[in-house]
Order: sequence, then C-alpha cells, then structure tokens
Amino acid sequence: MKRLINTLRAFRDEERGSLAVETVLIIPVLFWAYLSMFAIFDAYRQHSINQKAAYTIGDIISRETTPLDGDYMNGTREIVAYLTANLEQNVAVRVTSVKYDANADEYKRDWSEARGWHPALSNKDVNNLRIHLPVMPHNERVMVVETFVKYDPPFATGLQEREIQNFVFTRPRYAPRVLWAVEGATQGP
Repeated sequence: MKRLINTLRAFRDEERGSLAVETVLIIPVLFWAYLSMFAIFDAYRQHSINQKAAYTIGDIISRETTPLDGDYMNGTREIVAYLTANLEQNVAVRVTSVKYDANADEYKRDWSEARGWHPALSNKDVNNLRIHLPVMPHNERVMVVETFVKYDPPFATGLQEREIQNFVFTRPRYAPRVLWAVEGATQGP
C-alpha cells in the first residue's frame, strides 16, 4: 500500500512532460470552445437581424394609407425571409390591427392576418397581450407585427434549434388606422 502511495506522489510531483501529449489533450477543448463562442455570437447576431426585420416591416405597414391584402402579406413574408437570409418556409409573419377601448379597458382586434405556421389572433388573444401592448388613449390604434424565424445553430455545440420571435408595435403614421381589403379576412367588430 505504501508503495502505491509513493508511486502516486511521484507521479503528482513529476514536472517533466511531453508537449505533444498536452497538445493532443487540450486542442479538442480549445476547438470546442472556439466553435461554441462562434455559435453563440451567431445566435445573437441572428436575433438582432430578426428584430431589425420586424421593425422594418412594422415601419412599412405603419405608412400604408391603402388597405392591405393577401399579396401584401405574402410580400412581407418574403421581405422578412430576404432580410434575415432565410428560406421563406422558415419564416412566419403575423400582423394585427389593435384598438384600445378605454370604456371597457380592453384591447380589441380590428383585423389579424398571418402567413406561415402561426395563426391569426382572436380578440381574446389580443386582450391577453395586454402586458406587451403600450398604454394608449381611447380609440387609439397600433399595428402589431410579429415575426417568427426558425434558427438552426451552425455547429452542434450545445445550442438547440429554436424559433426566434419578435413582437413590434407601431402607430399608423399617415392614416388613423391601417385597413384590410379582402372579404373573409379575420376581421373584428
């Protein structure tokens, strides 16, 4: 037993080493750390790009004075796909016109349209977004733009595939509200 302890102490106190062995042990760890940092940076970069795309769509829609239609919504999805450098099937867009009723103290949906895998919002869904919506005066309207983009990390270093979501609201600029043109749309009262 004493001999085993002496052998372990000698091994612990040994100061000679082989650079090749140490390199073989540390290179995989350094390589994994580098790839992990790159993947994390890429995820933050993609979040930033997606947020800028959502603000761009919100700004475009807020300037509209003519009613929106299905082609316009398809175009917004294409713009988000282009701005985020994604395939169109990896992008979903939902646009909702929201009105605040101060008498009932609730948010109501004028209309809601979506392209992609997320459905349009109902009045109940809009009122549940209360904590995300701004404080508004009676009968004021905002356009809520939500973008959803599927993100797949470039390397398998521990980050999971996820959906990047952005929620942006913008007040209409040149008209009191933005209208929806197509009959049969998901319109509110």
